[in-house]
Formats: sequence, C-alpha cells, structure tokens
Amino acid sequence: MLHRLINKKGFTLIEIMIVIAIIGILAAIAIPNFLSYRAKSYCSAVESDAIAITGAIADYFSNPEHTSVPEIDDLSVTFTTKGGQNTGSIGGSVDSVIIIVTDGSQRCPTERMPGNTYGITIQ
Repeated sequence: MLHRLINKKGFTLIEIMIVIAIIGILAAIAIPNFLSYRAKSYCSAVESDAIAITGAIADYFSNPEHTSVPEIDDLSVTFTTKGGQNTGSIGGSVDSVIIIVTDGSQRCPTERMPGNTYGITIQ
C-alpha cells in the first residue's frame, strides 16, 4: 500500500488531453489573427513607400535652389523601393503628379488594395 502512494508521479491521460485541447483552442484563435496582421503589414509597407516618395518630392521643392518646374518626361520614372519588393512609378503632369506603388509580394488583401497598387495624387 505504501508503495502505491510513493510512485504517484506524473500526469494522467485526461490532464494531458485537457492541456492539448486548450493549446489547440488558443492556436485556432491566434493563427488567423497572426496571418491577418501579416497581410496588413504588406499593405502598410506599400502605403508608407508611397508616402515617403511624396515626402521626398515635397522636400525637393522646399529647397530654394529647386524653383524650376521639371518637364513632364522628367517626372515619368519607374523605381524599386528600398525593401526591394515594391515597385512604383511617378507620372502625370506638372500640375498633377501621380505616384503609384505596387505590392511586389502580392500578399496584400485585394479588398484593402485592389490590384495590389496604392496611388497618391499631388496637385
């Protein structure tokens, strides 16, 4: 009788099954949220690239030495962003500059960014 009381160590099968069930429930809740946040981060990267380009253009024209308006052909450029995935273009006219950045990873949800592109128009 004393031998049974001393060797009572470890977990029962039911205790282990309950712990595994709890971990499964937590994973079922956490994994879709993680994937959603990850997809949104790709959208945010595209938007921040477009905003950074807008800031660079505004910074260029805030310099007193840059008072002349560039030709329309000088505005039409294609570029790859610092991260290397997103590409974009600057076009339009002198009165209305259009900046378009495309998500190179194509992981941004289309309901948030149709066509995987984000555009800003400066007038």
